[in-house]
Amino acid sequence: VQLVESGGGLVQAGGSLRLSCSVSGTWFSIKGWGWYRQAPGKQRELVASIARDGRTTLTDSVKGRFTISRDNAKNTVNLQMNSLKPEDTAVYYCNADPPFSDGVWGQGTQVTVSS
Repeated sequence: VQLVESGGGLVQAGGSLRLSCSVSGTWFSIKGWGWYRQAPGKQRELVASIARDGRTTLTDSVKGRFTISRDNAKNTVNLQMNSLKPEDTAVYYCNADPPFSDGVWGQGTQVTVSS
């Protein structure tokens, strides 16, 4: 499996970014997917997930600001991030939910929110 994240960058507080993850493999549509993030000195956390039936779950700190979506035809998972805050600064990764047991992760995409 290959996971390729893109779309990160530097943005001012209150701004928006849209992250995209391209996933290789023919089984994309039958799995749930998630966006994770890891800030300096902190553990990686799951911030948003989307089940195979499209149901979404968001961690409390991003509810009302982030939206996760999936495109089964393109094997992509997207994360629309609005009203960004400095505390959203982290490297963002996509992976299956739960993550693949063999430890496969992409390179991630850096999101930096300035105050």
